[in-house]
Amino acid sequence: MSFRSIVRDVRDGFGSLSRRSFDVRLLGHSRGKSSGSFHELHDQPLIIQNSRWANLPPELLYDIIKRLEESESTWPSRKHVVACAAVCRSWRVMCKEIVRGPEFCAKLTFPVSLKQPGPRDGSIQCFIKRDKSNLTYHLFLCLSPALLVENGKFLLSAKRNRRTTCTEYVISMDAENISRSSSTYIGKLRSNFLGTKFIIYDTQPPYTGAHIPPPGRTSKRFNSKKVSPKVPTGSYNIAHISYELNVLGTRGPRRMHCTMHSIPASSLDAGGSVPGQPELLPRSLEDSFRSISFSNSMDHSVEFSSSRFSEFCAPCDDEEGKARPLVLKNKAPRWHEQLQCWCLNFRGRVTVASVKNFQLIAATQPAAGAPTPSQPAPPEHDKIILQFGKVGKDMFTMDYRYPLSAFQAFAICLSSFDTKLACE
Repeated sequence: MSFRSIVRDVRDGFGSLSRRSFDVRLLGHSRGKSSGSFHELHDQPLIIQNSRWANLPPELLYDIIKRLEESESTWPSRKHVVACAAVCRSWRVMCKEIVRGPEFCAKLTFPVSLKQPGPRDGSIQCFIKRDKSNLTYHLFLCLSPALLVENGKFLLSAKRNRRTTCTEYVISMDAENISRSSSTYIGKLRSNFLGTKFIIYDTQPPYTGAHIPPPGRTSKRFNSKKVSPKVPTGSYNIAHISYELNVLGTRGPRRMHCTMHSIPASSLDAGGSVPGQPELLPRSLEDSFRSISFSNSMDHSVEFSSSRFSEFCAPCDDEEGKARPLVLKNKAPRWHEQLQCWCLNFRGRVTVASVKNFQLIAATQPAAGAPTPSQPAPPEHDKIILQFGKVGKDMFTMDYRYPLSAFQAFAICLSSFDTKLACE
């Protein structure tokens, strides 16, 4: 019996049972699926916990999930790993032990991966599809090396809302329901009137040592039943993005700086890390983000409701108090005499010239142990952490790596879409 057939049997058996019991409870309480809670599913755990699958020997279960995790390394086949984590408590615990975060395996498996740092070696390649008619932006994981593709693994979406004094981008884990009232809402990006300064807001607070302004007030439209009481939900200022004024256009291309309040500058040092990383907790693995293509075809084989990040966040102690935040800046382009334009080496990932294209690297700041002309910056500070560029009409690539997460990288790229009359 192959590993895939085992997973298929488990998913068909327990998946239909869970959905059936979920629907019955909702009908009995006369409310829609969107307002249901997975807490209700845990009132009937005996059938699953006493099944033959739940009682597999730990050594055999470890071997099954380990081999499956290694063989199903890419989407859409990686959905079988998510299915294993949704079987029962013992399977979830085993998946937590085996499945590693994108920082170490360069794979996006569970929704929590979208708020975890990218890989240290290499980058995660994504692309953004813009829809000007609906003012929406969809982030996809690249499933092939081709630049112009019409399908991918859906990750995040955003909708632009133009207000009197600012522009706001609402970021969601749902491809269609993009609103702050949805349980899939995870953050937003807000600009000033000129579009030169942006603030990234997260629904969850960063690590305890981060130096951030006090959280904004919680939206009254937020569904309180979807929020864990352990972590307060609100608007936490986790990053600032600023574009230098260039009204006369004499300074060349755009210049931007990103101050990441949720990432300490020490994360790029040898042995450094990003504190407060979410963990894979048992209950949260019931949920998984879905696979969609531009034709709006859904992959319903593992369709759970979207994850709630309030169930993943774990406190992290910072012994050194308030850490200095990481500052990113765009890599300065060079002037090409023959082409008569500013150029950057995107290594084939960007093919169309655009003022929106950029590459971000760490900005060295004067501090103890800062690099000098005789002592250059460490290699980690020279690496491109995020690059974004145009490849076709309403098509853009986004490649990010440690210490940024997919959510943070997506928010930074959204700031490049906004009109900046004072920067060009």
